[in-house]
Amino acid sequence: MTFISLQFLVFFMVVTLWFFRLKNQNGRIWLLLIASCYFYMSFIPEYILILGGTIIVDYFAGIQIEKSEGSNRKFWLVLSIIANIGTLAVFKYYNFFIDNIHTGFLFFGKPLQLQLLKMALPIGLSFHTFQALSYTIEVYRRKQPAERNFVVYALYVMFYPQLVAGPIERPQNVIPQLKEFRPYNWDNVKEGLARMCWGFFKKVVIADRLAMVVERTFGHTAETSSAALFIGAVFYSFQIYCDFSGYSDIALGAAKVMNIRLMENFKQPYLSGSLSEFWTRWHISLSTWFRDYLYIPLGGNRKGEWRRRVNIMVVFLLSGLWHGANWTFIIWGLLHGLFVLILVSKINTGNSAIRKIFSVLFNFIVVTFLWIFFRAENLAAAWIYIKSICSFRGGSNFITLSPAEFIFSLLVIMIMLLREKYLPRHIISQNSRFWIYLFSMVIICYFFGVFKENQFIYFQF
Repeated sequence: MTFISLQFLVFFMVVTLWFFRLKNQNGRIWLLLIASCYFYMSFIPEYILILGGTIIVDYFAGIQIEKSEGSNRKFWLVLSIIANIGTLAVFKYYNFFIDNIHTGFLFFGKPLQLQLLKMALPIGLSFHTFQALSYTIEVYRRKQPAERNFVVYALYVMFYPQLVAGPIERPQNVIPQLKEFRPYNWDNVKEGLARMCWGFFKKVVIADRLAMVVERTFGHTAETSSAALFIGAVFYSFQIYCDFSGYSDIALGAAKVMNIRLMENFKQPYLSGSLSEFWTRWHISLSTWFRDYLYIPLGGNRKGEWRRRVNIMVVFLLSGLWHGANWTFIIWGLLHGLFVLILVSKINTGNSAIRKIFSVLFNFIVVTFLWIFFRAENLAAAWIYIKSICSFRGGSNFITLSPAEFIFSLLVIMIMLLREKYLPRHIISQNSRFWIYLFSMVIICYFFGVFKENQFIYFQF
């Protein structure tokens, strides 16, 4: 059940209406937990047992951490980390590591037959793992009291809007909201629905339209011209942004309707003047997670320049690995870290408008070329794609879009950028304007949307 399915719209309406009919918070918590379990089980039902197992471990670990002192506290924290990271490692990275071990032995002429696991990655497992770890780490740091109500804790890590693709929430933000009874609020409903519509627009009108070009260029690199390949790379930059931020908009909007505020995950990242700034605007919940739970504990910038550089590279290496068990993601992460260290220029400083525009365009080009590693099937394919762009060769310019569709794609991208730059909020005070906006967005998404079996890109993580 994806957000862009009719099944989800029915699910959302039923759960929301039932939510507001309940007059006590315990009933609402139970409703949301059951609904969240149903939502997750609509993908692969049996994988709910995996999440359930880690939830039980973390619930009791949190209580024991709070009750214990000294080395016992650390024992329960380590147990939680092993349970979560271990589960993620088995399902996401076991085959990757085994395959690389096999390749290494084969290189030295000693074939090694190791059994691979034949199982699908539980959807959203990486997001669930990091959110669960946020809880036990915050309890260990005494910044969050251990939650005694098992249903509340389970809902914190299972809340359906952000369960499978974030944002990765901190317990201090969500758990208190789950415990507080908040009556129906029409302003929150309007803001939430308006934001959901904007997310649907970015997903079906922009992202899935651009996906047709991206699939063509990345799937037929050899016979495609450099110009068309460059367009495909640029379109992928906007596809992944509209796809992922569109999901976040729908998640934040659905939660807002029920008076629950989730953290912002994007702030116009392609308007960044540097890669460092880009990572304060893109996937904010992940970048702040790595900052608070890895970069700062490693020493941050407190132990000298050399140590700071090492810490940055470690963070970006693990960020790449978090995204996927493939060398393309690892190289993508390492290159981001390397360029963050190298491209420390003063190009985006000063009051010159031209200088600022140039820095934004330069940074966008760098990010776009790095996205090629993220999208490519393997490192060889990524290298061929980049080399083909830089060769300025001729070839097929067929990119699956008619000239009218191509111009329309550029137009909706421009509308999206201008709207998020100058009208970032989703508050519509007047009811008449709200209904006009809602009706217009539904019509636009229905007639101009591309409805395929296109899963959200970040569901695979």
